Amino acid sequence: MRLVYFYHLELSAFLRNIMTIQTATFGAGCFWCLETAMNHLHGVLNALSGYMGGQTLNPTYKQICQGNTGHAEVVQVTYDENLISFEQLCMVFFTLHNPTELNKQGNDVGTQYRSVVFYHNEQQQIIAKRIIREIEQQGIFIAPVVTEITPETTFYIAEKEHQGYFLAHPEQAYCQYIIAPKMAKFKESFSTLLKNPLKN
Repeated sequence: MRLVYFYHLELSAFLRNIMTIQTATFGAGCFWCLETAMNHLHGVLNALSGYMGGQTLNPTYKQICQGNTGHAEVVQVTYDENLISFEQLCMVFFTLHNPTELNKQGNDVGTQYRSVVFYHNEQQQIIAKRIIREIEQQGIFIAPVVTEITPETTFYIAEKEHQGYFLAHPEQAYCQYIIAPKMAKFKESFSTLLKNPLKN
C-alpha cells in the first residue's frame, strides 16, 4: 500500500510538471529575429522557426517567399508557464516588431510577413486581445494594431538552416543591420527575463 501511495505521489508530480509546459506561436515578419529573442528567455525550452496558417502541405522556404501558400513565417515557442507567462511572451513579441504594418515588416512585404498570434487555447486568445486593447488605449503606436488573432493550424518546422540563423550568421548584412539592433534593445528592455548566462 505504501509503495502504491508513493507511486501515486510521483505520478502526480510528473503530471503537474507536464501541465506547466505550454506552446505559443507568433508571426512577426522574418522569423530569424523573434526566434533568437525567444530562445534567450528564461523559461523557454525551445523556439523554432517555421510556417503556419496556409493551405499548402509541407511548404518550403522558397514557396513561402513567393507569398502564395497562405502561410506566415512564425516562431513556435515551448515554455514552462511556471517560469514565464504567455503575457510576457506577448510583450516581447509586440516589442520586437511593428504590429501596425499590414502584411509587411520593413522592406519585407507579403502576407508571409504578417503580424499574427496563433492561439493554442482560449486563454491565450483572451490575453492577446487584451494586450492589443491596452496597447491602443495607451497610444503606444500612432496607427492601429493590425495583428491577427487566429486559432493555430498545422505547424511546419522550417529548414535546418533557418534555426538559430542569427547566431550562426552574425556577419550577414541583414543580421548586422536589422536583427542586431533589435536584439540589443531586447536585452536591455527584458534583462530580468533572460536566461542566467545572459544576465551579465
